[in-house]
Amino acid sequence: MQWFSLQPRDVGGQVLVYGKGGKTRAIKLPASLWQELQLLRGDAAIRKPVFTSRKKKGHLKEMQVNRIVKAAAKRVPGLEEAVAENVSPHWLRHAPASHATDRGALVHLVKETLGHANIATTGRYLHARPTDSSSLYLDS
Repeated sequence: MQWFSLQPRDVGGQVLVYGKGGKTRAIKLPASLWQELQLLRGDAAIRKPVFTSRKKKGHLKEMQVNRIVKAAAKRVPGLEEAVAENVSPHWLRHAPASHATDRGALVHLVKETLGHANIATTGRYLHARPTDSSSLYLDS
């Protein structure tokens, strides 16, 4: 991803990500993250990578990103070792889906945000909580 992939929107920003299946996804960024990225950018040219390799001075490769994410997960206080081992960029991509639906986001919106062609695909990433039930949302 290069700096030109980030654009200001409202009070925050948006990043265009080119991903699996050749799909382009637009991801809105909250103002606090947008401001941090602008500080990180400094005077970097728009064609420069956002995240660079310290050793190769170019884009981070997929394998490097996987190692960085796994190492970061292992440093999270309270995160079980077995869970940390399973954390991956793919896991991070879908984790917000469950949090968004927990906070009332419609499944169709989550589907579009993730870029899934089928709602059944989105459903595989939304995990029911043991203390939750659809009956709790019905009037008694």
